[in-house]
Amino acid sequence: MADHVDLPRPPRAEGAHHLLASARHSLGGLRRLSRETAFRHELIAGAAGLALLLTARAGLAEILGAVILFLLLLAAEALNTAIEVVVDHLAPGWAEFARDAKDLGSLAVLCLIGANLAFLGYALAT
Repeated sequence: MADHVDLPRPPRAEGAHHLLASARHSLGGLRRLSRETAFRHELIAGAAGLALLLTARAGLAEILGAVILFLLLLAAEALNTAIEVVVDHLAPGWAEFARDAKDLGSLAVLCLIGANLAFLGYALAT
């Protein structure tokens, strides 16, 4: 729980400032996500999958499909990490709801890993 610090809420940005603030928040999320081993493994696997598709001279549709599925995987990993951060704050000890929340987030990631692998296998086989 050492990561939690109460800070004053910043004023709400509007217009172009809102877009810049959103970009800053997204980059902050990416920095936080980059500390996760699973995210780094997924990046390596995604790069390897893309290299396989390029080596196999896959078509644009297959490459685009793989990139979209990979981005969905990264989005699920980000949401899973967000769930874990909130749950760890709410239940620093063991709690059934915490286990269930983490397991469900993990399942979402696993489903997208399976979808990525299935699509990669299909794209390489055709």
